[in-house]
Amino acid sequence: MSLQLEEAQRIKNLPPYLFARIEKLIAAKRKAGVDVISLGIGDPDMPTPGHIIEELQKQAEVPANHQYPSSVGMLSYRQAVARWYQNRFGVELNPDSEIVSVIGSKEGIAHIAWCYLNPGDTVLVPDPGYPVYAGGAILAGAEPYYMPLEAEKGFLPDLGAIPADVARRAKMMFINYPNNPTGAVAGEEFYQEVIAFARENNILICHDAAYSEMSYDGYKPPSFLQFQGAIDVGIEFHSVSKSYNMTGWRIGWAAGHPAVVEALGRLKSNIDSGQFQAVQYAAIKGLTGPQDDVSKMQKIYQERRDILVDALNGMGWSLTKPKATFYVWAPVPAGHTSESFAELVLEKAGVVITPGTGYGENGAGFFRIALTVQKERMIEALERMKQNIGTVKF
Repeated sequence: MSLQLEEAQRIKNLPPYLFARIEKLIAAKRKAGVDVISLGIGDPDMPTPGHIIEELQKQAEVPANHQYPSSVGMLSYRQAVARWYQNRFGVELNPDSEIVSVIGSKEGIAHIAWCYLNPGDTVLVPDPGYPVYAGGAILAGAEPYYMPLEAEKGFLPDLGAIPADVARRAKMMFINYPNNPTGAVAGEEFYQEVIAFARENNILICHDAAYSEMSYDGYKPPSFLQFQGAIDVGIEFHSVSKSYNMTGWRIGWAAGHPAVVEALGRLKSNIDSGQFQAVQYAAIKGLTGPQDDVSKMQKIYQERRDILVDALNGMGWSLTKPKATFYVWAPVPAGHTSESFAELVLEKAGVVITPGTGYGENGAGFFRIALTVQKERMIEALERMKQNIGTVKF
């Protein structure tokens, strides 16, 4: 007789993870013989640079690396992160107290909620936004308050529109620039406003900077931590995933406020045993080695961005080319919802795009395209859309 098991309420409260649904949809179409071109998931298609792979191979041969690692990360790894922040942003960090390793920034983003949120607490979450911001809070029993990101405001949250009672209750705020899914960027004025808001309301800021090295046309995204007072009110999550095409390697960090870094490290010491040391050594090689591959990658994505935006504009859109991320965020044509247009594109053209509602209610009326396919396949996908969907109207 089968067990009659009831899921915990925290699991029942979780929505299905967006990309899991997309992967099932792609698999079903391919099983039916459709040559699907997926522009849906932001997973780099280029290989990890060779010198990083060679370091992994070398370190995997070292017996000492086969033992339990430190849950907060090797000191040499944290020192490499600190040097990278100094070189890239001019930010000085103490590797002993202001940096902790995470098993990919996704893991840290989910777990930081467990450190500071109790059942019934409020967390401020961007909408549209990366689903894990809300997901981690829900697992902690907290209640997300969604901050609308609107095109008219540059996809920046309007902090002045947050009700005073909500701001007083809130314990944490997630922000993410360069932004997934919109591709928006933020400048010093916004970050200073966030820092002042955090101080006034005693709110911990958690900045997701995963796309800081995915930028174009000479633009260099800032770090939240480079602005005065930021380290007093928050932390920044980052990783080597997008910067060095290492999404599957699962290695990143949280950096900033020492007490927050310590709390996250303490939580992790009770949950995981850290990341395989050979992977940490490989990440060190990426962070401290030549950065030529990052520049090459940016040029490739910029070319794809230009091809994509020019083609969509030729079909009736009026898009501005994003300065950063490898995403293009676009409105759906008249008469469509996010879901109906994504379904149309898949059925008519065999191309997967991501409906904006997968990132929250305020993603309604938009879709996201990732630049993570080779140029030739992207051109083919766009040609299919042009031939099978034609000119669109808004």
